[in-house]
Amino acid sequence: MHLYRFEVTISDQIMHVIIVANSDEHAFELVDVELEKHFLKMPDVKETVLYEKKRIRGGTGFVLGN
Repeated sequence: MHLYRFEVTISDQIMHVIIVANSDEHAFELVDVELEKHFLKMPDVKETVLYEKKRIRGGTGFVLGN
């Protein structure tokens, strides 16, 4: 299992989406699933970038900030 950090560009804003998945392909699919859950209507996604990927083990995490 891996922990993925995506940067998704929607309109003029960048959103960070964190996913746990077995493969890169499945992780990209789950980004869409999470965006559909977050918004009432699926937004127009301009770009989805895999920003960081880490193997899950004890103590794995990300620092989010600008």
